[in-house]
Amino acid sequence: MPPELVVTASFLFLDLPADLVGMDIAAAGRILLEWQREWTGSGGALLEWTKWSSVCNRGVVAVQPSETVVELQQNGVFDEMPRRTVVSWNTALTACVDNDCHDRCVGLFSAMVEAGFEPDQTTLVCMMSAAAELGNLPLCKWAHGQVVARRLDMTLQLGTAAVNMYAKCGLVSYAWRLFERMPAWNVWTWSAMIQGFAQNGLAREALKLFERMKGASVAPNYVTFLGLLCACSHAGLVDEGRQFFHEMRHVYRIEPMMKHYSAMVDVLGRNGRLQEAYDFVMDMPLEADPVVWRTLLGACQMHSSKDCIDIVRKVQERLLELEPKRSGNYVMVANIYCDVGSWDEAAKARRVMREGGMKKMAGESCIEVGGLVHRFIAGDDSCPEYDRACSLVHELNLNMRKCELIDGNSLIYA
Repeated sequence: MPPELVVTASFLFLDLPADLVGMDIAAAGRILLEWQREWTGSGGALLEWTKWSSVCNRGVVAVQPSETVVELQQNGVFDEMPRRTVVSWNTALTACVDNDCHDRCVGLFSAMVEAGFEPDQTTLVCMMSAAAELGNLPLCKWAHGQVVARRLDMTLQLGTAAVNMYAKCGLVSYAWRLFERMPAWNVWTWSAMIQGFAQNGLAREALKLFERMKGASVAPNYVTFLGLLCACSHAGLVDEGRQFFHEMRHVYRIEPMMKHYSAMVDVLGRNGRLQEAYDFVMDMPLEADPVVWRTLLGACQMHSSKDCIDIVRKVQERLLELEPKRSGNYVMVANIYCDVGSWDEAAKARRVMREGGMKKMAGESCIEVGGLVHRFIAGDDSCPEYDRACSLVHELNLNMRKCELIDGNSLIYA
């Protein structure tokens, strides 16, 4: 919105007689955002008015999409609201989940509880979603425990979130027991369980559940087919994958999204159908995004041979156009060339990477200890216990070698 229109809109809004004209809260939120974008740090009267107004809670709720709510949080508006309600807290939590700010969601929830607000169903659904994406099992169990402790009904929304949460953390048996105990299921519940089976290598169970879902006269949605394609990919069921993709379009009239095309490329690529996967990408009605091309490149690396080099070169060209500064693409290409003995091509890929100022990103791992998730990267020596840890690994290495449990090169330590 042009600055002059922002000014006009804001003063017109402030001049509205509150007792005669209904308050348009969405307008308040939108004007606030425009002020913040045009004059960061000098929102003036409107910014201050919105922070302290009794309509602020509803104003935050009305601002859409979720990215806007995150922006308001980052600009400090939410933190300075003195009259927050459970609704405004939940809106901020939902925005964090929708925008993959899962750590922030957990922190925001802690602040909500410390401020004396009682979590409701929506709050716990957000927490379950964040815990699932973070892979934080203690947090998952705590969120589920809160449902029990607060004697909340296991509604469809809560039940589906719990099934998805446990499945993403690898506890498929927990997810399955919850699923079976639910009094009713909707398409999202069925899809969450199908995806849970698929992502944990239980492809046959996923396909059986889909048949049961159809028997219950529940029509699948786009998430259902993502789970089915994932199952086919991991189980090597190429024909079934093709059939599901066909049914999605022509039987259920669901238009495939980019992630469906990527999943279908994975079905073909994982099973060595590299040329077919490449032809599939070229025939897509959408312009393939980097994820689709990286999926195909990953399949080429999995089945690397001199026969796939032509496809690798074509994929490399597309990725260099779409992501010229992504170091991982160069690393993958160089590794494929090394695997097939094309050393000059591998050296060229790494040289282009160096000349472009790119570095290979260090691998990151995480571990849960004492209820806390700790992240670390390869070669990271910043931990205060680093020297002690290396000493312990060295001692374990020596003892195992004495017991002839390992050879001299089995453990690498600093």
